[in-house]
Amino acid sequence: MDDITDDLTGYENRSWIHRIFHDPTYYYFILWHRVVNFFIYLSCLMIALESVEEWDALYHNEFMLIEWISVIFFTFDYLGNVYTARDRLKYITSFWGMVDLLSILPSYLMIFNFTGVKATKILRILRVIRVLRVLKLARSAMRDVNDSKAGNTNPIVANLRIYFIALFSIMMISSTLMYYVEGGLYNTEAMTEGQAHLDASLVKDGKEAGSEKFMPVDPISGNSIPEDKRVFTSIPTAMWWCIVTLTTTGYGDLYPVTVGGRVIAGVTMLLGLVLFGILMNIIGRTLMVVLFGETLDDKEKAHVPATPEEARMAAIQSLAAHGVLNHDAATRLSSLSSLELTARLTGQPLK
Repeated sequence: MDDITDDLTGYENRSWIHRIFHDPTYYYFILWHRVVNFFIYLSCLMIALESVEEWDALYHNEFMLIEWISVIFFTFDYLGNVYTARDRLKYITSFWGMVDLLSILPSYLMIFNFTGVKATKILRILRVIRVLRVLKLARSAMRDVNDSKAGNTNPIVANLRIYFIALFSIMMISSTLMYYVEGGLYNTEAMTEGQAHLDASLVKDGKEAGSEKFMPVDPISGNSIPEDKRVFTSIPTAMWWCIVTLTTTGYGDLYPVTVGGRVIAGVTMLLGLVLFGILMNIIGRTLMVVLFGETLDDKEKAHVPATPEEARMAAIQSLAAHGVLNHDAATRLSSLSSLELTARLTGQPLK
């Protein structure tokens, strides 16, 4: 048999390790990804809560325990995907490979005791990068899309899951960026460091230390940030701002005053419009089904093949969508006729 036939017959003979990471029909694949998704949500919640200084002081050890348990699971997930990948280098350099790597790399780098002038900045960057692990949820959203297209799940339920994954991801990333980009200019650590540098400068000029109060400044515009505008004191606080912004409510109680913060706010506003459009589409479809008794039309159902040739193509597309076949194997199989494919699978000559 050639490599095309091996792609089909060899799938069932692959190891259980490979099936855990690549076979959506395998029970332990579903279980493993549920566990990973749980720790994604848990670790993101921990990242948000540890930004509240009072809570971090009380529960720092608990937060670190959750962080490292999550990192251990993410590490096994990354190594498992690398080990079972057809082309390991291709996976490592792919989008999903980079997302999996970024979900663990910052935590390992933070173990090192950075020294020097830029040590604090390096740690801040690593803390921000940790939130990108939320992008691992996008893989679940892609599986929901494939299941919906294949008719394995209710399209409305699948779309709602995709919507809430997108909402959670945008909230986490936007709130974290706002906290570190703008709030990081006047948090306790930045204010203490800034006051220390100011005192050293005052003493050098012959003045008394503490005679002047440090005023944080926007590094881009050079404008000072008055005390009443220093509102992004934690990620949960920034999440409130994010909800208000995404829903276009605009209370005006929290708003950015730095250039970087306003750029983040502008992007968040545009993403809010996208999410609003997606939600209205889902609500519209649901109302048509619930109130007017309309059934899901053919566009939302799996297409029923009219001919054996269409059935064969639909089967190949389904296998490719679920990762059973890679793109090259699916292309080669699509180029064969039904008779040629039957002959190769059975080992009999063409009639």
